[in-house]
Amino acid sequence: MKVVIARTYQSYESELKEIIAHYDNTGELIYGGTRNSLKKFNFGDKDLIVKAFKKPNLVNKIVYRFFRKSKAARSFLYAQKLESLNIGTPKAVAYFENYSFLFFKDSYYISEFLDSEITYRELVTNPNYPDRERILKQFTAFTKNLHDNGVLFKDHSPGNTLIKKVGEDKYAFYLVDLNRMEFKDLSYREKIANFARLTPDKEMVRIMAYTYAELCGYDKDNVFRLMWEETEAFQNKFHKRRKVKRRIFFWKDKYKQAP
Repeated sequence: MKVVIARTYQSYESELKEIIAHYDNTGELIYGGTRNSLKKFNFGDKDLIVKAFKKPNLVNKIVYRFFRKSKAARSFLYAQKLESLNIGTPKAVAYFENYSFLFFKDSYYISEFLDSEITYRELVTNPNYPDRERILKQFTAFTKNLHDNGVLFKDHSPGNTLIKKVGEDKYAFYLVDLNRMEFKDLSYREKIANFARLTPDKEMVRIMAYTYAELCGYDKDNVFRLMWEETEAFQNKFHKRRKVKRRIFFWKDKYKQAP
């Protein structure tokens, strides 16, 4: 097992190892999907979130063992990078990797639990959410700050930004699910396209586009046109993939039911 622990938690190595050793039958399940799972653990006067990543396929067992950092390692390193840039994300605690001589087995990423009011998703699903337009504008400014710092968050999607009210008219934003990022100078198109996964709501896109254009000194109509084009392109791909998956599952189920 490989264990990497943030400096402020290094004296708790045995306790953290205990959490991972008993992950399957302890902790409070927050999310349990076919790919990854999230659990919350009480840790003294704090709560920790542990993300268990899906065991990789045969090819990735070799790739993650020898050629590429695991999702847990990337999550930890990217969280520390964001913290150094004063960009919001739950504080990184540790990551764990299990592997044999030849194959990568599984991995876990631990961060501090952050108690937030909502994610961006609630702004999409509830058009009457209080102060919605103000939150959208401040979220857009947060995204501009990412871009100004050379951060391309490839999973900039509705569930991956936690939102917390920190003042009467002020909101703070925290990125989660960090394993897909690039750090580089972004082109104009990359910046605009980075909004494409967030919402299919045209008015939300308009608010973000106009706000981003104003903050950057860009032409607002051009930004909106391009942002909406990128959004529509993403939505079309997304729904095509879902249709294909539904067909695959349909035939799998039919095959299982066959006498």
